[in-house]
Amino acid sequence: MKKFLFINDTLPNIISYYLIACFLILLPFGLLGSAVVLVLLVIHTLLTLQVKRLYLLLSKRVIIMASLYLLGLIGMLYSPDMKEAVNVAGRQLAILLFPVLLVLNPVDLNKYKIRFLIIFGLTCAAAILYLYATSLYTIHYGHLSFSSLFSLEFMNHNFSLPIQLHATYLSMYAALSLTVFLYLFQKEGSIGSRILYSICIIILLAGMIQLSSRAVFIALLLIINLIFPVFLLAGKRRIRFIAIIIILSAGALFSIYHVDSFKSRYVGELKSDLGMDTMNVEFTEPRVVRWKVELELIKRSPVIGYGSGSEKKLLKEKFLEKHLYISYARDFNSHSQYLSYLLNMGIMGLAGYLFVLCYGFSIAAKEKDIIFLGFLIIITVVSFSENILFLNKGIFFYAFFFSLFLLRDKEKMAMNTSTLLPKTGNPD
Repeated sequence: MKKFLFINDTLPNIISYYLIACFLILLPFGLLGSAVVLVLLVIHTLLTLQVKRLYLLLSKRVIIMASLYLLGLIGMLYSPDMKEAVNVAGRQLAILLFPVLLVLNPVDLNKYKIRFLIIFGLTCAAAILYLYATSLYTIHYGHLSFSSLFSLEFMNHNFSLPIQLHATYLSMYAALSLTVFLYLFQKEGSIGSRILYSICIIILLAGMIQLSSRAVFIALLLIINLIFPVFLLAGKRRIRFIAIIIILSAGALFSIYHVDSFKSRYVGELKSDLGMDTMNVEFTEPRVVRWKVELELIKRSPVIGYGSGSEKKLLKEKFLEKHLYISYARDFNSHSQYLSYLLNMGIMGLAGYLFVLCYGFSIAAKEKDIIFLGFLIIITVVSFSENILFLNKGIFFYAFFFSLFLLRDKEKMAMNTSTLLPKTGNPD
C-alpha cells in the first residue's frame, strides 16, 4: 500500500500521479467528482507544459485517437439537430482531451501504468463490496431471506443503483479490473500479493454475475479462454490454465442455468431481447425490433448518415411511427455503438470507429499487452449492445484507458516524431 501512496519523483509528476489516481478512484461513483479532478488535471498540465512536448501531438497514435472526435465535428456540419449535436460534442470532448492531456502531462505513464490499473481495480472491488453490503442491509431491514440476494430485485441495475452507475458500465469496469488481477496473479511471486489478487478476483467475478451484463460476461469469457492462454502462457502452464478455466467457465454457466433468477436474466431475457421468446409480454419491444427500425433509417442514408446528434430525434419519430411507445417514452438510443455510428455518420463513421479499434488491436498484439487486448475485447463486444460513447461514464472509460494503453511510451513517441522537430535549436 505504501508504494501507491508515496512515489519518488519530481513535484509536478507527483501531483499528476495523485490527480490521475483520484480520477480513477472517483470514476465508478458520481460524475461530479471525476469531472472536477479532470479539470484540475487539465489546469496542472497547462501550468507545467513544456513547448517541446507539443510535438508529441503530431504522433500518429495521438492523431488516430483524436480522429474519432474530429469525425464527429464533421458530422455536425450537416446535423438536423444542432443543439443535440453540440451536447454530444460536449460529452465526447474527453475522446479528444485525454490523448492530448496524457501526452502533454509530464508524468511517466509507462512507469505508473500498472499502479493506476491496480488502484482502479481495488476501487472497483471496494465498490462491489459496498453494493453487496447495501443489498444485505436492505434484506436485513426488510426481513427478507438471504436467498433474496440472488433474486431479480437485487440484480443488474437494481444492484448498481446505490452508486448511480449503469450496470453495464460497472460490469465493464469490473471486467477490466479482473483482467488486471488475473494478469498480476500469473506474474506475481509474492504470496501476500497473490492472496490479495485472488480475493479481488472473487469479489469482481461475483459482482459481474450479480450485475448480469451478458455482453461483458461474453467478453470476459473470450479474454480468459483465448487471450491468456495464447499470449501469456506456454507449455504445461497453458494446458493447466486452459483446463482450470474450462472447468470454471462450465461451472459458472451451469450455475447461471440452474439458478432461476440468473437463468431468467441471462437466458430468458436474452431470448426475449432477440425476439426468440414472443410469449414474454414483458418484452413487447425487444432490442431486435428496435434494431430493425434503425436499419430502415440507415438504408436511407448509408454513406454519410444523418449528421451528429441526429440519432435521438430520428429514433423518437420512427418509434412513434412504428407504435413502439415504450421506446419512444423512454428515449431509447440505438443500443449499439456500431449502429449509432451508421445512423449518425453512415459507413464513414462506422469505418472510423472500426479503424481505431483495429489499430488498437494491432498495437496490443504487437506489444503482447494482455490487459490492453482485454480492454479492447470489452469495448468491441459491448459495442454490439450498448452506446458506450453516449454517456459520460462510458466515454471516460473508453477515452482514458485507450489513451493510457496506446500512449504510455512517450519516449518512443518522441523519437518517432523527432524528424518533425526544427533542425536548428531545441524548443523549450
